[in-house]
Amino acid sequence: MINLYPTHIESISLHRVGNKNKNEGIFLSDSPFALNDETTGLLKEYFFKPFREKEENYYKFTNEVDVEFNELYKIVSEIFNDPGSLHVNSKKIATHLFEQSNHPHIKSGEVYVVHFTDVLLDNVKVDAVGIFKSELKHDFLQFQEKGNNLDIVIQQGININKLDKGCLILNSHKDEGYKILSIDSNRYDTKYWLEHFLEVDPLADENFYTKNYLKFCQNFAKDVVLPAEDKQQEVLFMNRAVNHFAKNDKFEETNFLNEVMENPEFIPEFKHYKVEKGPKYSVEDVSNFDIANKAVSVARKKIRNVINLDTNIQIKLDFINAESADKFVEKGWDEDRQMYYYLVYFNKEQKS
Repeated sequence: MINLYPTHIESISLHRVGNKNKNEGIFLSDSPFALNDETTGLLKEYFFKPFREKEENYYKFTNEVDVEFNELYKIVSEIFNDPGSLHVNSKKIATHLFEQSNHPHIKSGEVYVVHFTDVLLDNVKVDAVGIFKSELKHDFLQFQEKGNNLDIVIQQGININKLDKGCLILNSHKDEGYKILSIDSNRYDTKYWLEHFLEVDPLADENFYTKNYLKFCQNFAKDVVLPAEDKQQEVLFMNRAVNHFAKNDKFEETNFLNEVMENPEFIPEFKHYKVEKGPKYSVEDVSNFDIANKAVSVARKKIRNVINLDTNIQIKLDFINAESADKFVEKGWDEDRQMYYYLVYFNKEQKS
């Protein structure tokens, strides 16, 4: 888990990169940007806000031959070894980004290369290199006095509440290609940023496995439990699965299946489904891993726990108190109406 609140900006270099395909150039600053208290505060919020709001999906540098041949991996390693080389290496980073800017959709923009210290990663302080790019320009109004009147001046600038592209390369797991977080708000050129510039793959850590295994369980519930049982049992299965993850620090598949599968006949179905669909979620050979609590919390919010009925009625089941959905909701068949029904028990209605 990452905490950016105590983080400091040690140095920052600014450059501008155009679209090579459109014969736009590159502008490299001669020296680092001189920070002051006001710009430091604004830039920290601009850089960090999207990472605080987004789920922590980590990447790592990769290369077809070896990670040592990844251009950014080499440059960032130089910066970590010698933080004083940031500006010189920032020019290499901007030039590398410019070389990837060939697609006609890629927009020109300012590039910020930053050295950070005191990033808390799993309660351990590490330094980091940030690479950010601002692309979209917005009109804004300025006012100035002209004689006895106020005049409007239209100018263009960037919206500091929305980062277009950025990554945080954390000085951790170097041998695996570092731990990297990435943001891309503009989806028209994703390959350019992740694949061509950064050249990264997902990092298979506890967050990766927790998230993917729960996604796999969710699809098993939809593809196997729902057709064999009903919507209530699909929801209850995911309820039990998420709660198992929430109360354990480590995942062990045999214990998981014994606790979550109320119908033992589903266990061989689950194993067969894992052989068939597991590769899609990179869990085909995974049966033990540390559980990432934040990934469980994020998954809980995304999983649907609502039964939608064709009579325009919804029944929302509580994911926190799984036993309530099992003890106090019954499904039956009414012969007179020739319709299914849900019977819900309660003591009193709660005030909203």
